[in-house]
Amino acid sequence: MHGPRWTITLLCLGLLVPACRDEQAGPRPRPRAPASAVAEPGSVQGTWAGGAIEYLGTRVDRGRDQRGQEAVRLTHVFEATKRLPPGWQIFVHIVDARTGQMVANGDHPPPVPLEQWTVGHPVTDVQVVSLPPGAPELRVLLGFWHDDRRLPVDQPSAQDGEQRMLGPTIGGGLPPVPEAHVRRTATPPKIDGVLDDATWQNATPLTLVNSFDGRPAPLRTTVRLAWDDHALYVAFDCEDPDVWGTFTKRDEPLYTQEVVEIFIDADADGRTYDEIEVSPHNVVFDAYFPAPRQGMDPSWDSGLESAVKVDGTLDDPSDRDRGWTVEMRIPFDRLHSVPHLPPRPGDRWRFNLYRLDLPDRKNQQGQAFSPLFVGDFHAVNRFAWLVFE
Repeated sequence: MHGPRWTITLLCLGLLVPACRDEQAGPRPRPRAPASAVAEPGSVQGTWAGGAIEYLGTRVDRGRDQRGQEAVRLTHVFEATKRLPPGWQIFVHIVDARTGQMVANGDHPPPVPLEQWTVGHPVTDVQVVSLPPGAPELRVLLGFWHDDRRLPVDQPSAQDGEQRMLGPTIGGGLPPVPEAHVRRTATPPKIDGVLDDATWQNATPLTLVNSFDGRPAPLRTTVRLAWDDHALYVAFDCEDPDVWGTFTKRDEPLYTQEVVEIFIDADADGRTYDEIEVSPHNVVFDAYFPAPRQGMDPSWDSGLESAVKVDGTLDDPSDRDRGWTVEMRIPFDRLHSVPHLPPRPGDRWRFNLYRLDLPDRKNQQGQAFSPLFVGDFHAVNRFAWLVFE
């Protein structure tokens, strides 16, 4: 699945004396607070090529673009201490501060070639980075490149080990994960795919949202949960104008088509968890993970009992369906690392609920109970809390 939409708008590069014109191509941020800076220009933060170029810091100004997204204006300031060789260009990389994964690349040739920089005169390089809602903490890395080389950073502590100067951090506005309180049921629901049991009438509906940014999903998905001494019960109700699937065998890669999923980290250790999926054909995928996205064991049998009901015509794209419903019974004694069997009121597990939909049978749309803000359903740090009542 693709990740959040990050954009970098390059504004200008020029000498501060004289100052360059701001010819921003994209929407201008509207300031909402006084400018702030993580690496305030003025003092030398690091140098390249034996002190030939000094990094004087990056000014960080925060605002909003015309779409309402956070827009961070980065003004990097450099100064040459000697005449510079030709051919070098600037790069600005935006990476996830936690994982180091690249999320945006701002490689660009300078409008003022480096060999024309005036010794002793500061030079600015300006970008505007538009951040999607709930963007994680991001690190700005910058430097100079030519062919397959990067200009070396003189100070080891000022770079990331790959000759990228450490700039400021931005973003970091992730909301807290939600909680779902699940009620005990005296009479377990009949697992037939029809959500008419009293158990579901008494359960609080949970609405899935866009997994990338937490916004409302284009198709409605509601989920209800219940439990007794023996099992966790889960009911999905999915709006869907085209219900389909091609997999017919257990543990086939259902996650590449339309499917509903629950991930369960019963001991909330943030490492081990179980994954259970059901397709519109009531095909099951279940696997155990000893670490996030590592060591997947599809030989694990969850003991799942499931049923699906389609409101429409399965696998027929010529008509318009209304949706499909799924009921699951997940026995507690098959799950990994369950603290108490049965759970005790007040026990808190980590979990998440997901749905994948392919409205054109090509491109996936992800939904989640706890939005992830990354294109990875295995982001265990964003799992919600499941609280037994």
